Amino acid sequence: MQTVSILGCGWLGLPLAKQLIQEGYAVKGSTTTPDKLPVLQAAGIDARLVQLNPEPAGDLTALLDTDILIVDIPPKAGKFGDDFHPEQIRHLAQAVGQSAVQRVIYISSTSVYPELNREVFETDVVLAEQSAAPALVTAEQTWLTMPGDRLVTVLRCGGLMGYERIPGKYVAGKTVSTGDVPVNYIHRDDAAGIITALLRTSLTGTFNVVAPIHPTRREVYEKSCTDLQVAMPSFTESAEPISFKLVSNQKLTNQLLYTYQYANPLNFFYSLP
Repeated sequence: MQTVSILGCGWLGLPLAKQLIQEGYAVKGSTTTPDKLPVLQAAGIDARLVQLNPEPAGDLTALLDTDILIVDIPPKAGKFGDDFHPEQIRHLAQAVGQSAVQRVIYISSTSVYPELNREVFETDVVLAEQSAAPALVTAEQTWLTMPGDRLVTVLRCGGLMGYERIPGKYVAGKTVSTGDVPVNYIHRDDAAGIITALLRTSLTGTFNVVAPIHPTRREVYEKSCTDLQVAMPSFTESAEPISFKLVSNQKLTNQLLYTYQYANPLNFFYSLP
């Protein structure tokens, strides 16, 4: 039985852990808060308390006694500064280099792409200076340039939606000037499904993880507010063209056998009240 460790059992990491347990993996998982340990344990996860401050604290050695490591931690900036997350990853990668881990999957974000007013591909951003989120690309590169023969995969996830993350909640009654911009969303179930499917392969490199269909924000918000039965946002026309990006998932589609549960964000499943 292969062991998977998930560093960061949060909004995506916890349901992913549950899915991997159903698939027959032994799963270890980390949280930064002691109160959450019983929640992970109740799900069948070998739960560990781990913090990256940015130096590791807690039970990292036990977490890294695993075949596969999935890194899914939010890249804190703000008061921590832009270098904080790259430093977290640098320290973590050093520890991984001294461990038995054979494969690393790093959850990144499509926020690395600047708004180029066109479809964007993985090759558009390979260096920090090309990116709208240079700290994330620095972290990606730490993994991709690791010495040794570990398999490394970077997943640039679009906006994670589904369940209680409902677009209409965030825009109800507000004024929106970016209604014509396409969305780059991925449903949480598909993000977890893609990671699970990836573990059956030896694919490495960088992949965008977004739903294949990109409706406009206006379309998504109007449907979501209707479903939620909340006030519609007001859409205004901008005097200047609004910058956008349309994130391609073609590389992943070409290389990974996976059928999306929710190919169109207009049909995402949400936990409506």
